[in-house]
Amino acid sequence: MKTLPFLVAVLLSLVSNGQNDSITKLPEPSRVKGKNIMEAFANRASVREFDTQELDLQEIADLLWAANGINRPAEGKRTAPTAMNTQDIDVYLVNSKGAFLYDAKAHELVLISSGDYRSAVAGSQQNFAKAPIFLVIVSDVARFQRGDESQKMTWAAMDAAIVSQNINLFCAGVGLKTRPRVWMETEKLKEILKLRETQRPMMNNPVSR
Repeated sequence: MKTLPFLVAVLLSLVSNGQNDSITKLPEPSRVKGKNIMEAFANRASVREFDTQELDLQEIADLLWAANGINRPAEGKRTAPTAMNTQDIDVYLVNSKGAFLYDAKAHELVLISSGDYRSAVAGSQQNFAKAPIFLVIVSDVARFQRGDESQKMTWAAMDAAIVSQNINLFCAGVGLKTRPRVWMETEKLKEILKLRETQRPMMNNPVSR
């Protein structure tokens, strides 16, 4: 009978490990790094070649927070403004290990699909597929409480572009490389990211050293 507590402990350990594998808690973003804003503007450029070296977890945490993190916790507001504060934008990270949703409230990555899907984000421009990570910017137009489909898509495009510019300026400020893109295999990504019908992939940014 002494084996029963041991088996229970093993099962609990397996469950716990499964949960840890699906959620990656990110370190707090560093708010004292990088160049001043005018230097970042001076250095901002869209590159065509990307290094294959992996970014570390701190760099990823800082990048995601800069892209669309929560900078005013008491109000739940973001580093990127959105139309009517709808907060329609979600950011997904795609790397060699899988596709992850950035949960800004918890500041963590949630695994959506295991596998290397960078080629789907690169689309017809496969020369970008070797970038270690892509940030895919998705708008959920159902969060807009007014406007017709055309107006909602205008707001979605505007909000996505603001997040992309946050990524561009962050990279310019800390010495990373990026490029704003709209080319990607949209329908395939909807399946990979398990998006609802109202969630539209709008843009993506490959990022590397």
